[in-house]
Amino acid sequence: MTSQNVVGRHFDVAGGQVYAHVREGDGPTLVFLHYWGGSRRTWIPVLRRLDPGQGFVAYDQRGWGDSTRLPGPYGLDQLADDAQRVIDALGHPGYVLVGHSMGGKVAQMLAARRPAGLTGVVLVAPAPPTPIGVTEELQETVSRAYDSEETVLRSIDLMLTDGGLTPELRRQVVEDSLRGGEQARLAWPFGGLVQDVSAGVAAIGVPVLVLAGSHDKVDPPAVLADHLLPLIPTASLTVLEGTGHLSPLEVPGQVAAHISEFVAQL
Repeated sequence: MTSQNVVGRHFDVAGGQVYAHVREGDGPTLVFLHYWGGSRRTWIPVLRRLDPGQGFVAYDQRGWGDSTRLPGPYGLDQLADDAQRVIDALGHPGYVLVGHSMGGKVAQMLAARRPAGLTGVVLVAPAPPTPIGVTEELQETVSRAYDSEETVLRSIDLMLTDGGLTPELRRQVVEDSLRGGEQARLAWPFGGLVQDVSAGVAAIGVPVLVLAGSHDKVDPPAVLADHLLPLIPTASLTVLEGTGHLSPLEVPGQVAAHISEFVAQL
């Protein structure tokens, strides 16, 4: 991401460091957590549409992007711990978690701990707290989604998008998906995807905005309305028009606008 106000930074976590892009700015800092298969780059189209004074950190989660060399475990508990370490190192008094898909489940887990300084949560196409309709066959299918360029492209076309990616963004998704460490790739379908975190999410006491894609085949609006909203008393749902699961890449303008409006109301 090219901006004179954005700096690359490493943050110490258990076993090593995660790599991040950081911009100092006003208001609560936005902490961006990418999806399974993504990287900090997933958020660039959204970040470019935020107010230039908005502070944020977008980092490569353990096992992905420039954090692939970090050792495991790669489960939700570890990813939530990593996020807390990044937040603590930033030292800002207030922040908002912004999690996409797997990152959304990580955000739910961390928010359930009621950490100091958390002022709000934005869940973008989040995985629900409880696994819905997950079979062993589905887990096996998901685990093979990023085996090759061919399988990634098939996933993009059949499951992840509503056809809204440019050729450049398709290439980025392929690169990020194939770059992930093998154990990190397996940790989600056989771990995080089926982990039930519902017991804790009722404790989330800050406002939660849920953004669901109108054509999302992975976590559809109806599923989130039925299986996430009733569990988080402070949550409200907004449907993003004309997008599948990868809304930060497909409709970044809508995502950025809703995040900005949410932060302004906190």
